[in-house]
Amino acid sequence: MNIAIYGAGSLGTIMGAFLSESDANVDLIDVNQAHVDKLNEEGAHVVGATDYRHAVHAITPDEVNKRYDIILLLTKQVFNQQVIPKVRDILKFNGTVVSLQNGIPEELIQEVLPPANIVAGSVEFGATFEGPGISRLTTEFDTFKNNAIQIGELDGAVTERTKAIQKALEPIGGISVSDNLPGTKWAKLIINSALSGMSAATNSTYGDVMDDPIGAKAAVYAMNEVVKVGKSNGIEFEKLSVLNPEAFAEITDEKAQIEIMKESLKASRSIEASMLQDLRKGRATEINYINGAVTKIGKANGILTPVNDLIVDIVSKAQDNKKVPDFDESMGQFKKLFDTNK
Repeated sequence: MNIAIYGAGSLGTIMGAFLSESDANVDLIDVNQAHVDKLNEEGAHVVGATDYRHAVHAITPDEVNKRYDIILLLTKQVFNQQVIPKVRDILKFNGTVVSLQNGIPEELIQEVLPPANIVAGSVEFGATFEGPGISRLTTEFDTFKNNAIQIGELDGAVTERTKAIQKALEPIGGISVSDNLPGTKWAKLIINSALSGMSAATNSTYGDVMDDPIGAKAAVYAMNEVVKVGKSNGIEFEKLSVLNPEAFAEITDEKAQIEIMKESLKASRSIEASMLQDLRKGRATEINYINGAVTKIGKANGILTPVNDLIVDIVSKAQDNKKVPDFDESMGQFKKLFDTNK
């Protein structure tokens, strides 16, 4: 079996390290030549919650000379217009692209690939790119090995295909099959919008956000907005291993709900959002595909999303100005938002 990890950055490097233990032919594909060279020379090195190294085979997109049975798609959505046609061209006729991108990109992917070639999913662990050949696992190791990825058919069916992919990917960690893919993707969007969005908007880790009273409040209200927008769009939220979306369907006890969030995500305290990593490198972020997707659908459905609106505004301005947000300044903006809407 030929498996490609397309976009072998922070997450893909970790997946590639463990998946290369299997009997499959695994290629880590990335545009970063220095990263590709180091992976081939020294293997994929996972640090942080563990210390693990495994030999891997890495190539750039231009070096691909085969077709794949499974392609794990991990590139950022901002590059989809260029990436998806390339992925289509290296996929076997009956092969499967497993979309593991942040947000809800499957509708756009279907403009290039037929649904019969797509399985989507949700990555449930965090990672930071440390440099060529090295990725930091920022989720507790046991949590990662028990709940690494959820996958599912676009129509929610549990098929022989999803079972086969589950088995093929098991060397990575816990792989579960969802019978409610949209609910799974939207449940992940809750975390991405609230914690990743706040991490990027405040230049901090998830833990820093949760430890700050205003940050924690903003994260809970951002979660609440995502649940409201999703439900207005016909979504039945799926429970993630770390989070029950229904706990944030209404703000009934703010203090208690903040504690639920902190307890649910305590294994992810050291995560820094990939959007924040992009801001530090002066790159385009996925803000329009994460928090921006929530605000766009909310506006269309008449749902107010003030916290997500502010996150989009802060991150977009930082992106445009090639700067990183200031923690205190951003928290001051969220405090002003809450004071105005008392």
